[in-house]
Amino acid sequence: MATFVAPQARAAVGDAASDGSYAATARLVIGDSLRACTGTLVDQYWVLTAASCFADDPAQPLALAAGAPKWKTSATVGGMSAEVAELVPRQDRDLVMARLATPVGGITPLAVATTAPGAGQTLRVAGYGRTKDEWVPNKLHTGAFTVDTVNPTVLGITGTSGAAVCKGDTGAPAIRETNGKAELVAVASRSWQGGCLGTPAVETRTGATSTRVDDLAGWVQQVRASRPDSRLFAVGGDNRIWTNQGSYSTNVWGTFDAVPNNSGIRQVSAVTMGTTTRLFVVGGDQRIWTSSNDGANGSWSQFQALPDAAGVQQVTAVAMGDKVRVFAVGSDQKIWTSTGDYTAGKWSTFQALPSSGIKQVTATAVSNTVRLFAIGGDQRIWTTTGDYTAGTWSTFQAIPSSAIQHITATTIGNTVRLFAVGGDQRIWTTDSTTGGPWTTFDPVPNAAGVKQVAATTIGDTIRLFAIGADDQIWTADKKADGSWTTFYAVTSSAIQSITATPAG
Repeated sequence: MATFVAPQARAAVGDAASDGSYAATARLVIGDSLRACTGTLVDQYWVLTAASCFADDPAQPLALAAGAPKWKTSATVGGMSAEVAELVPRQDRDLVMARLATPVGGITPLAVATTAPGAGQTLRVAGYGRTKDEWVPNKLHTGAFTVDTVNPTVLGITGTSGAAVCKGDTGAPAIRETNGKAELVAVASRSWQGGCLGTPAVETRTGATSTRVDDLAGWVQQVRASRPDSRLFAVGGDNRIWTNQGSYSTNVWGTFDAVPNNSGIRQVSAVTMGTTTRLFVVGGDQRIWTSSNDGANGSWSQFQALPDAAGVQQVTAVAMGDKVRVFAVGSDQKIWTSTGDYTAGKWSTFQALPSSGIKQVTATAVSNTVRLFAIGGDQRIWTTTGDYTAGTWSTFQAIPSSAIQHITATTIGNTVRLFAVGGDQRIWTTDSTTGGPWTTFDPVPNAAGVKQVAATTIGDTIRLFAIGADDQIWTADKKADGSWTTFYAVTSSAIQSITATPAG
């Protein structure tokens, strides 16, 4: 009885794909050309492919362990390459999510289907595997396949017009195209490889088994959400905004990329709303400008000026549902605030809060309130709470402090944690739980020569960023047990301003 060729699947013998089509298809090189596979970009950081590509024995894909891949692996998507840092395999089918060490921007990830295919339906498979006459083609090929059988975890498909899944196509996407919309239905697992270079001429079958993903959209989203990263924005010595993204699980950072269409920037703040990151910056004209990044495809909108914002010295922003609360220090050293409603598409008029002599402001959200902090002319920290349900602000109160140079705040659970750079250029921290009293300031270990700080929270971890005396960015984590990791440098230079936010 004939048997399928076990994994290390095969590529789609078929038509050469036109430039730019099926752009989310990834070419995987595993080890020192030990294996070649295909995958699909389903997020800037994640490629969906076959577990058999990484298993010690490709015929036993369910034995693949989670974690870093055994062999160094690179993924190339749209001409951009990134190393695979982590594998998250399924336990019930030949499938794995591969996390990239650096994000792939400018490519729209392929949506995962949420409805099953039916027998007789046509799917298109795109892969970088062998063809009829090429061992290692560098160009993507596609072919049409008919769905024969639909089982709980796999599909049986057959190539039409000579199309076949060949070696190097393991993990290749099986794509359903309906009314101009493409979605990922399955990934290639095993095939007969009829018509592929190197297959005996007597083998003419073009059938293949593909692993279903149409029932796993929730799992894909869950894996994405379980590995959130921090997104860092910095104003460099060229007064432009640069961005980098780092993993909480591996402390791996990419290279800084320029945010497009900006110059003359003095200071930056950022918030995350779902999969969208929004920047608020103070330009050389002392106005507030904003741009947003679509987490699905990595594209940035054009910068636009916020209405009625002039003479601004510094800005901070807080996301609350579909609204952003912006707080700015004006040339009059007062705090001014406006709310952007992204559902209604409008901004409220800036209003002044009772304040004077303000040097810097920062804020964090707690439920439907904003905890606002400011450095006053006396170099002490002052705080007030804005209740957006009641529409009221509490009276400013001083937090015992002196000679404060810079502050940042973040929320973890029902606790607000405040970080301050003192006159000794060290970082000091205090917290308040459920609006209670502030704890005594404690020094953050091994933080000296600091100019500015920024912080963000993911889960039970706080990640702290600092501009050091060397004008580089340094970072460390405060864990749930209260301990700190050692500060390490995020390669950078001549940094003027920083902000951080969870990646969407």
